[in-house]
Amino acid sequence: MTDTYTRIVSQGLGKDVARRLGLPQPVELRRHAPGAPLVIGPVLVNGDSLGADDLATALLGWGLDVRRNALPKEKLGAVILVLDAVQHPDDLGKQILTVAASLRDLSPNGRIITVSRTPHSASTPASAAARQGVDGMLRSLAKELRSGATANGVLLAEDIATTAPSALGAVRFFLSGRSAYVDGQFLTVTSASGSMPADVDKPLQGKVAVVTGAARGIGAAIARTLYRDGAKVVVVDIPAAGDHLAAVANQVHGTALQLDITRDDAGARIIEHAVERHGRLDIVVHNAGITRDRLLANMDEGRWQSVIAVNIAAQLRINEVLLASEHFKDAPRIISVASTSGIAGNRGQTNYGASKGGVIGMVRATAPLMESFGGTINAVAPGFIETEMTAKMPFAIREAARRLNSLKQGGLPVDVAEAIAFLATEPAGGINGGVLRVCGQQLVGA
Repeated sequence: MTDTYTRIVSQGLGKDVARRLGLPQPVELRRHAPGAPLVIGPVLVNGDSLGADDLATALLGWGLDVRRNALPKEKLGAVILVLDAVQHPDDLGKQILTVAASLRDLSPNGRIITVSRTPHSASTPASAAARQGVDGMLRSLAKELRSGATANGVLLAEDIATTAPSALGAVRFFLSGRSAYVDGQFLTVTSASGSMPADVDKPLQGKVAVVTGAARGIGAAIARTLYRDGAKVVVVDIPAAGDHLAAVANQVHGTALQLDITRDDAGARIIEHAVERHGRLDIVVHNAGITRDRLLANMDEGRWQSVIAVNIAAQLRINEVLLASEHFKDAPRIISVASTSGIAGNRGQTNYGASKGGVIGMVRATAPLMESFGGTINAVAPGFIETEMTAKMPFAIREAARRLNSLKQGGLPVDVAEAIAFLATEPAGGINGGVLRVCGQQLVGA
């Protein structure tokens, strides 16, 4: 959907007028395009640990222009703050403040990335405090940035190196235009699993992916993005959406499966279709979902149960079949679409919030079950995304929802798709049981 305000104020006279009147000043975000540079400008890697040295060397291997010390007034594409060896809150200021001046030199759509360790794996209260302090600092910094710049973090388990496949994969994702609408968020690397793809432009080459709810909107964007990245795609939706589903299948040169996912045999039919048509099944994206909004005082059983049935109960049944299938054992990926409504809540969406909160709980509990065969399961939680549904919202409510985040605009379906596509890749093999918000750092709630 078109955000006319962002287009007007992101350039020329409109930008000047918005600044003078104190209005929100969103800019057009740098999104991924095949062949585009990973990041625009030099990358400053700050840190005095061996992990910082190793990460800087790895980035040089990607052909990036890496700095270990900032040059005066040089425009930077990104600043990576490596805090993997911090052991006490007293240590934070010394390192963080050394890059404070460089923030003024950050280019539009620039990137700030922290690399630190998980608080829960700390051996002392002091180190746990320091690590949790990185969380609060990073989320606060993200709300200070302007001109489309974002700040995100990579959290490493205790024995994970800064150059582990998924650590590098997460850094690459956050540097790139694929993460344009991800802000103030963390990806946690729990294992050294995964590998870097032979072709970074086609990281899903040879994989077969299934996307539910793929006839339009976010689901269609997911299918197109997975196809762009090299996957063969099976698109799934209800029979009533058959025409739209066929159009998407044609766009991605894939196959269409008309299926109500609440059927008891949905999991078996998905596996059967993927294996018969494409010979294997590697990735399942649970995107299908519905809303039946009402205040709880006005909620009836039909509205409540229908949302639960589609949004979470169907996923649980399908996952049970996937986990039991011999066709889903070769380092498979499951990615579920949750929602910020399942994290922070939303008025009139008690049923929807319960279903999306349920998705997050399911993902966390299923993660250990995926480990035995090298698989992962993660969730992506969108915030305000420009879709046909949000276009029907009253103007004032829609505008407020667009501006109530650090980037001062709504996201696009492709922003959700990019996050899902990353979590489906081999470099994300060490990320399991996580929830990545794609919301521009909404100021309301979590």
